[in-house]
Amino acid sequence: MDDATKTQIVEILTGMIIDLAPDATLRSMYGGMVVELTKDDPKSRVAGIYTYTGYVSLELSNGVSFDDPNGVLEGSGKLRRHVKLRDLEDIKTKGCRDFLRQALSMG
Repeated sequence: MDDATKTQIVEILTGMIIDLAPDATLRSMYGGMVVELTKDDPKSRVAGIYTYTGYVSLELSNGVSFDDPNGVLEGSGKLRRHVKLRDLEDIKTKGCRDFLRQALSMG
């Protein structure tokens, strides 16, 4: 995946977050970006966006409890799940807006 595509994916996800939760805080952390519902409150973190060599990962703090009828979410931790995005189309086909909506409503 080229850097331009990674940048586009991050920008689209960021735009979705701003659209769904205009008061949420997006800030750089852990080599990516975290989403907090209350600024500087780690307990209010609901998501994160991180870029890797071959994909962008949308991390969902309480993803284990999300409705995921198509089995898109990956991970085996106690709470967190993620979606690997390898191209722009994955944002829509993997249901990122719905997962973000769920994350923001649980915060």
